Amino acid sequence: MAHPYSARSRAIEPFHVMALLARANELQAAGHDVIHLEIGEPDFTTAAPIVAAGQAALAAGHTRYTAARGLPALREAIAGFYGQRYGLHVDPERILVTPGGSGALLLASSLLVDPGKHWLLADPGYPCNRHFLRLVEGGAQLVPVGPEVNYQLTADLVERYWDKDSVGALVASPANPTGTVLGRDELASLSKATRERHGHLVVDEIYHGLTYGMDAPSVLEVDDSAFVLNSFSKYFGMTGWRLGWLVAPPNAVADLEKLAQNLYISAPSMAQHAALACFQPETLAIFEERRAEFARRRDYLLPALRELGFRIAVEPQGAFYLYADISAFGGDAFAFCQHFLETEHLAFTPGLDFGRHLAGHHVRFAYTQSLPRLEQAVERIARGLRSWQG
Repeated sequence: MAHPYSARSRAIEPFHVMALLARANELQAAGHDVIHLEIGEPDFTTAAPIVAAGQAALAAGHTRYTAARGLPALREAIAGFYGQRYGLHVDPERILVTPGGSGALLLASSLLVDPGKHWLLADPGYPCNRHFLRLVEGGAQLVPVGPEVNYQLTADLVERYWDKDSVGALVASPANPTGTVLGRDELASLSKATRERHGHLVVDEIYHGLTYGMDAPSVLEVDDSAFVLNSFSKYFGMTGWRLGWLVAPPNAVADLEKLAQNLYISAPSMAQHAALACFQPETLAIFEERRAEFARRRDYLLPALRELGFRIAVEPQGAFYLYADISAFGGDAFAFCQHFLETEHLAFTPGLDFGRHLAGHHVRFAYTQSLPRLEQAVERIARGLRSWQG
């Protein structure tokens, strides 16, 4: 009997971490104290000025559809942010407000990828990127990367892996799961490599703002024709509000707007009104305090894990993840994660969720818990390693 559902739905893999999360929630419901280092969601609630703006928007009746490209005032505020943070002039007409960064990825992949064509993606990388490509009947050419290239695509790798079906490259800076950042020169060389091949460069800048000891450059500083994905979820702390944006070249906007009208009509109205408060000085000050707190967490957890024997070859410069090689401890990553969940009630993510390249030897820790909780986590890891190896 033929399968009743589409081939594309069968080809999209589940998050392996969701099975661990379900078990973690069971343990929690049974009264155990579970430390969650598995999900890429900041532990801070949405900043008070944003919540107040959302409540005011509801009270004022701002609950109807907006234009497909988003509130003009919000697109202007995002453009102003590019001016303030990067010294860039970005025309608000080039900005589309989307339902989360996922909405921006949906628009970009729908616009740029025909059936049978593909983008080059770093492996390891965020899994939904390749799944969105499958959804539009395209594909991902996964390029194995390691610490020698900062876990990032390079112009040389683009040259080596590009083939007749390649139409672009998607890179992330800062990257999930590795936290590495692309510099201006690296972005410029990637831009040149894709343009020479008549392809598109798409850059996920969703973790911009969450960098430590440096600021990540935007690809728009070196390539005005690149497509930029961003989100209000990470630096701005609005995960559940489902709001992001896409910056596109001017000649792409009309087609993207048409796609937006058909795919989701508009991003959530209340969230858009609330997000206007993100760019006020007092709100930005809250985000900067949170950035400093994430830096403190990284600076605690990174040496603590290395001391316990985890190999973290590249110091992450951004996001809130540590991607750790567990080869020294033997076994496979999923079993390793299960062991710590069952014995120590500590949840983190197996590398299998981020690709195929050495995935069974890596795990990701999200430092999205307070320093005291991270200290408890390190105690549990030390104890769990003894029982794992014993």
